[in-house]
Amino acid sequence: MTTDEIPDPSKLTLQTRLNGNVVQDTTTDLLITAIPELIAYISTICPLVPGDVIVTGTPGGVGAKRTPPLWMRPGDTVEVEISGIGTLRNTVIAEPD
Repeated sequence: MTTDEIPDPSKLTLQTRLNGNVVQDTTTDLLITAIPELIAYISTICPLVPGDVIVTGTPGGVGAKRTPPLWMRPGDTVEVEISGIGTLRNTVIAEPD
């Protein structure tokens, strides 16, 4: 991926689906700190290299904040999609004993 592939990082859509049902749907322009500012600040603390991931938190719509609460269970499929980038898909597994 190159920076040319995402001309404006503040115009991306983020969507999370649990078993095909949308549970989070937002855009990057709603972040408290703009992506270029995040990158600039983090770069003052540590060098960023290809493959690094910057985790900023999560939008509303998670577990305990839902009515009724919604929790992932073993066997569930979680998809996180970012427009212009792609979809990460994982199956939830039970925590080992």
